[in-house]
Amino acid sequence: MAGAQIAATQAQAFEIKAFFDDATNTISYVVNDRATRRAAVIDSVLDYDPAAGRTSHESADAVIAYVEAQGLTVDWLLETHAHADHLSAAPYLQDKLGGKIAIGEHIVTVQRNFGKLFNAGSDFQRDGSDFDQLWKDGDQFRIGEIPVTVLHVPGHTPADSAYVIGDAVFVGDTMFMPDYGTARADFPGGDARQLFRSLRRILDLPPQTRLFMCHDYLPEGRDNYVWETTVADERAHNIHAHDGVSEDEFVAMREARDIALSMPRLIMPSIQVNMRAGHMPEPEDNGIRYLKIPVNAV
Repeated sequence: MAGAQIAATQAQAFEIKAFFDDATNTISYVVNDRATRRAAVIDSVLDYDPAAGRTSHESADAVIAYVEAQGLTVDWLLETHAHADHLSAAPYLQDKLGGKIAIGEHIVTVQRNFGKLFNAGSDFQRDGSDFDQLWKDGDQFRIGEIPVTVLHVPGHTPADSAYVIGDAVFVGDTMFMPDYGTARADFPGGDARQLFRSLRRILDLPPQTRLFMCHDYLPEGRDNYVWETTVADERAHNIHAHDGVSEDEFVAMREARDIALSMPRLIMPSIQVNMRAGHMPEPEDNGIRYLKIPVNAV
């Protein structure tokens, strides 16, 4: 289904604008249909200073300025997963631009896991209802006239989705540029074997398929940030998952590597916010919202 969509799509029918956030090494995207000027925002970033506990909107405002300058109408605010490295700006963008906030249906697993960890109160439903739309694997929709297919690609987390938009795939954290490899799989609900199978699902798409990353961390030997590659390039050169790497080899590599990795700097605030579709926890009786840090629990 996704392969047929890719083969039938003209790349020039839609435009992709990338926004790189230096603080979190995150790439957000605005994708718009040239014919209808309808658009989607993918993996937006809310600026957050953890030392001060303050949010700001420079990154999101850059997206808004672009959307308004181009005369676009935003229909979708898409999340590839509940990010552990940045806070989503989806509610802020929704207030300014409209659109529905959407994520894969397995977000409910993430909500249950982390709702328990953070001892979220009864106001947190854990049923995905914080989001406007929950996607199933294989769901299809459109951005204007551009077809979109949703792929469930678990492994990094249980709820990762990739969006096949026209002839391009927005892969989230499932993989990175070929010289950086693949996502970790040691978060709650993560699984290296599932991750390998999700990678192969993406890499079995037509070789000319364009792939857009959610992060680039500037590996040694490269001095410029990049975030676009192809299926063919990943299959030939991905340092973790190129053609010829077996599932067992990948799992052994990934599990050994993950043990040595430190937790992302913003994982505690990010998960609490992103499992709520980018909303902060409800204010306490003094009117202040709080983000919790569980001690010796992870």
